[in-house]
Amino acid sequence: MKRLRDPNWVLILLFLGILTAVPIVQTIVEMRGDEGVLALDLFGERPTAENLRSFEHKLDAANWAGRLSRPWLQFAHFAWLKEGGEKVVVGTQGWYFFKPGLKYMLARPDNAQPNATNDPVAAIVDFRDQLAARGVRLLVMPVPNKDSIYPDLLTSRAKILRGVLTPGTREVLERLHAADVEVVDLFKEFSAARQRRSDSPEAPLYLAQDTHWSPAGVALAAQVVARRLIELGWIQPGHVEYRERTAPVQRLGDILRMLQTPLIERSINPESVSTVQVVRGEDRRPYRDEADAEILILGDSFMRIYETDIPNSAGFIAHLAKELKQPMMSVVNDGGGSTLVREELCSRPVFLDNKKVVVWEFVERDIGIGIKGWRRMTLPPATAKVPARADAQ
Repeated sequence: MKRLRDPNWVLILLFLGILTAVPIVQTIVEMRGDEGVLALDLFGERPTAENLRSFEHKLDAANWAGRLSRPWLQFAHFAWLKEGGEKVVVGTQGWYFFKPGLKYMLARPDNAQPNATNDPVAAIVDFRDQLAARGVRLLVMPVPNKDSIYPDLLTSRAKILRGVLTPGTREVLERLHAADVEVVDLFKEFSAARQRRSDSPEAPLYLAQDTHWSPAGVALAAQVVARRLIELGWIQPGHVEYRERTAPVQRLGDILRMLQTPLIERSINPESVSTVQVVRGEDRRPYRDEADAEILILGDSFMRIYETDIPNSAGFIAHLAKELKQPMMSVVNDGGGSTLVREELCSRPVFLDNKKVVVWEFVERDIGIGIKGWRRMTLPPATAKVPARADAQ
């Protein structure tokens, strides 16, 4: 009895009780379910590494104690330790960053020669040449990672920085330049914009809670691309009058939603985003793509945000149409800027009919971690509708 009054023994007994109760309750829960006791499945399969990993995943998914405690532990880690798990980095001043993109940014340069099937430059040059054979020009637009433009909001130790070009990205840009690929350098443009605004309140080029750019970033990128296309003589401004109208929205950023923890989502207010919708001047209808447009845009979720989700017709595509006074056509795949959009184009080559220019956007991190890497894709033979242009490079 004296031992039971000892606080140390009470803690020991409590700890042993927890260790015993969890598997007992777990077994009872599984017995009441349709699949029975999961531990018995271990004896029905060969003890291979694959089967053991599968069994471990099943146990983790079925663990009632884990499901009950995990959200609270994640919330505690996030709120008190500023830890965002595998996908999120908690920055300063309410900014959040995508951890896989940051890992690409911090990765050491690889001195080995790029794999021929996963070399972005080789894939881009090959795609450029295939388009040129059809009389179509290619303009490449890598979009900087958020942490490349705002390293000072990633950590206070980088507060004097206003833009970082990682070695891997710099190498790709230099090789593209050497191969005479036309590239819009948003790294330079965005960094310069931050420097120009250093003495006045800054309209951020990216969203604080999201991986994507803000309406200010959208507008600047559209202006830069339109100016470059006109300078190159590839496109002449059209005659469609577009106007703008404000369309403010509330967005809970995709970075916060990646945590998949409702407790965290409820603890943070959505971000107020002052989007600008593009409408036709004659009837005020929101911007829409047109199949016979001269410009085809390929891209990832940076082309989708504000454009096909709220408020619609307020993304890069609509704003480029406004700048050039003509509609666009687009093929967009979230996360698929490196290869998936070209796969879709190869399956639907009719999208290239009557096109003069392809603007190909992909986010910087896809240089290293793009879905399906950088496969070379072969476009089907050109149709009779696409006349060959003698001035194509």
